[in-house]
Amino acid sequence: MKNIEPLFSKNNLKLITNPISKDNPITVQVIGICSALAVTAQIKPAVIMTFSVMFVLALSNVIISFLRKTIPSRIRIIVQLTVVASLVIIVNELLKAYFFDVSKQLSVFVGLIITNCIIMGRLEAFALTNKPWLAFLDGIGNSLGYGVLLIIVSFFRELLGSGTIWGFQVIPECFYNLGYENNGLMILPPMALITIGIIIWIQRSKNKNLIEEK
Repeated sequence: MKNIEPLFSKNNLKLITNPISKDNPITVQVIGICSALAVTAQIKPAVIMTFSVMFVLALSNVIISFLRKTIPSRIRIIVQLTVVASLVIIVNELLKAYFFDVSKQLSVFVGLIITNCIIMGRLEAFALTNKPWLAFLDGIGNSLGYGVLLIIVSFFRELLGSGTIWGFQVIPECFYNLGYENNGLMILPPMALITIGIIIWIQRSKNKNLIEEK
């Protein structure tokens, strides 16, 4: 009888854990940075964007994996864009229905999930050549890796730029009375790029062989 690999075998779990650390799509692969710059001024939009990307990436990976043997090579990009666009429309409508204030904050960036390099890259590099379960795990892993960076960056930007976390004031009022002021630069997009750059520097300084492993 043929051995069946467990659903959560060691190799399968690497599809989830690797993108969070040593194969992170933003800090290692350096893709998906545009939205990371745009939606990380506060934690709440960053978390919502993370779950939006996770929904789209995981489901589109599964769908394309199911269809991988029936999609003609010459139209595969069109099919992928159609699948992703359909899922993005669903996400956008759900956000408008249940998170309207966040939907306004995210604005066009939800629609731009369609062209997110992480999503199209995983469809091309993984979903087209692997089974649905593996494609699902790959989608979850890469969206988590993407989301972890968004949340880390948004945490520091919101804390230092606005003095809040998730919209709640966390820096005591007495600090402001003593002369403390929020760093307005932190809520500007260039500071998101600088913050991500610092994270990349820290990660690569602690993993000297990171590039060679790639």
